[in-house]
Amino acid sequence: MPESADKTGLDGAEDRGVLMPEVAFSVDQSKSMADQAVPGHNRWHPDIPAAASVRPGSEFRVECREWTDAQLGNNDSANDVRDVDLLKAHMLSGPIEIQGAEPGDLLVVDILDLGPVQPPQERGDAPGQGWGYTGIFAKVNGGGFLTDHFPDAYKAIWDFHGQDATSRHIPGVRYTGITHPGLFGTAPSAQLLAEWNRREQALIDTDPNRVPPLALPPNPEGVLAGTMRGNDLDRVGREGARTVPARENGGNHDIKNFTRGSRVYYPVHVPGAKLSGGDLHFSQGDGEITFCGAIEMGGFIDFGVDLIKDGMNKYGVTTNPILIPGRVEPRYSEFLTFIGISVHESTGDNHYLDASIAYRRACLNAVNYLTKFGYSGEQAYLLLGSAPIEGRISGIVDIPNACCSLYLPTEIFDFEVKPSTVGPMSADRGSAARTS
Repeated sequence: MPESADKTGLDGAEDRGVLMPEVAFSVDQSKSMADQAVPGHNRWHPDIPAAASVRPGSEFRVECREWTDAQLGNNDSANDVRDVDLLKAHMLSGPIEIQGAEPGDLLVVDILDLGPVQPPQERGDAPGQGWGYTGIFAKVNGGGFLTDHFPDAYKAIWDFHGQDATSRHIPGVRYTGITHPGLFGTAPSAQLLAEWNRREQALIDTDPNRVPPLALPPNPEGVLAGTMRGNDLDRVGREGARTVPARENGGNHDIKNFTRGSRVYYPVHVPGAKLSGGDLHFSQGDGEITFCGAIEMGGFIDFGVDLIKDGMNKYGVTTNPILIPGRVEPRYSEFLTFIGISVHESTGDNHYLDASIAYRRACLNAVNYLTKFGYSGEQAYLLLGSAPIEGRISGIVDIPNACCSLYLPTEIFDFEVKPSTVGPMSADRGSAARTS
């Protein structure tokens, strides 16, 4: 496995005259993750072998497939969203061994740069090759935050224009993305993995027939574990944790401000730390509310890494990573803010300080408002998942109601979206891609 040199790449590659870090994990976007020269993985397990090794203080590049392994296409049908095989997700690049990392350390990870797929692969059929997508996942196959209101699959394709994105499925909108990885983390120890599986199975057992399910237990179908084969691969399938949620190792945080200039301190649970990730997003709103609410893409991410020895003990980091967000974000100055409280939208029942219900009400209020301008509810839902909206818990102590707010930037629209005496400018806004 290759070793990274400090600051400069072994191959001395240059990208448009700028020295590019060594590629520690490479991806051919014309091939599935399983068919890469060194495959990635789609489960968390401590025994998945490292695909590359780097030294503390080094900088390197990780190339990524889109999270479903490009099961979704640049087309006008949502059949691929409806039928997506989630047992293959997420496709993670790595693991990357950090030499000298030991359990109890903190792995310091800096995001130096990231973006869609780079030349010579910048155009093609895979997400990230000049385009990305946002999907509403069907209630029976993934669901989303508003799945009871939008149970069917829909999709919007976004075209990239430098830092901006537009969609033929949501016309009248153009916005600057806040590009970030949805998912990175370190490998769990065997003990931590067993605890994840125990507690998540206990949650599933409280309502085992729920749709969508309360959690996803280990499943050997579709498992990918780097170069593992045979009995070792079967064991990872039986034991390995699915990659959908965030956990103590980091994982699928979907924090939109985890962008260029960010620094994150990951707990180290196994020798070498084994850093892995992917699920790159061109843009996303807080909460990624449609489940696949970001603009999903493959691409690249450049990292710098270092270690704080015994950092977990020194700083009391016993559960989850610590993040310093980057300073790169779209500069929008005016927002329409929608408010929700913890009163159930269907029953009218009051729920005690329930922030999930309150934020759902804020989202539904925003969706209903946008339909007055000619958007369908599905188009509005897709927009709120992918645009750089701000979601906040505004009040969590004033019994009985939690209060949440959603900040929608007005400058992303090419028409007047604020209330006025004239009334909303309703127009034919087309349609999101739907199933047949």
